[in-house]
Amino acid sequence: MYELLHEILKDQKTDVVFKCFGIYHIIYMILTFIAIAFMVFILKNKAKDTKQKVITTLINIAFGLYILDFFLMPIAYKEIDIEKLPFHICTLSCVMCFLTRHTKRFSKFAHQFAVLGLIGNLIYVIYPAGVGWYMIHPLSYRVIQTLLFHAVMTSYGVVTLCFDEVSLEYKKSYKELIIIVIMTLWAILGNFIYNGKIEGYNHFFNWFFVIQDPFYILPSEISKFIMPIVMIIVIYFAVMIVYLVFNVIKKIKK
Repeated sequence: MYELLHEILKDQKTDVVFKCFGIYHIIYMILTFIAIAFMVFILKNKAKDTKQKVITTLINIAFGLYILDFFLMPIAYKEIDIEKLPFHICTLSCVMCFLTRHTKRFSKFAHQFAVLGLIGNLIYVIYPAGVGWYMIHPLSYRVIQTLLFHAVMTSYGVVTLCFDEVSLEYKKSYKELIIIVIMTLWAILGNFIYNGKIEGYNHFFNWFFVIQDPFYILPSEISKFIMPIVMIIVIYFAVMIVYLVFNVIKKIKK
C-alpha cells in the first residue's frame, strides 16, 4: 500500500511542469478567484448563521489540509518537510485563524488574523515560488495540496471580511502591527532553533524571510539584520492596503 500511495503522491517529473506565471499557474489563479467570487455572490443574501457556518467550514478545511499534509508527506516525499511548520505567515495564520474560531481566548483577534492570513496566502497564490522550484507536473500532489491550501485560506480571509461584521478602523490597526512583530519574533525563534549542522547535514530555513530576502538581493551578512524590519514594514503596509480596499468598498456599497 505504501509503495502504491508513494507512486500516486510523489513529485511527478515530466516535460510538462508547473512554473510561476506559466499557463497552469494562471489557470489555478483564475479558478481560485472565480471560486471566491462565486462564494461571495452565493452568500450575499444568505442568513447570518449560514455565513458563519461557511466561514468556520473554510478554516476547518484549511486546517485539515495542513494537518493531513504532515501525515502524507512521508508517503509522498519519504520524509517530513519541517519547512511547513507554522513559522511562515501563511501556515501560522492558518493555525491562529483556526484557534480564533474555536477558542474564546483568541476569538477577539479573529479579524486581525483573517487580514494577515488573507495577505500571506494571497501572496503565495500569486507567486508560489515554493512549488515552482521543483519543476514538477501541475497535477502533482505537492502542487495541488499547496495551492489548494493557500486558495482556501485566501477564501477564508475574503469571506470573513465580507460577511463577519468586520469593522476595520485605521486607529485600531496597531493590533495587526503588534501581531506582525510577534510573528516576526516567533519566526526568528524557529530559524534559530532549527538552523544548523547536524551529523553532516546543513539545515537552513528562512521562515518569514527574516534571515534572507526571498530574491537573494541582499548580502547574507547583513540580510538577517535588515529583513526582520523589512518584513514588519512590508506586511503592515499590505495590511493598510487591505484596510483601504475594505473601506472604499464599504463606502461604495452605502
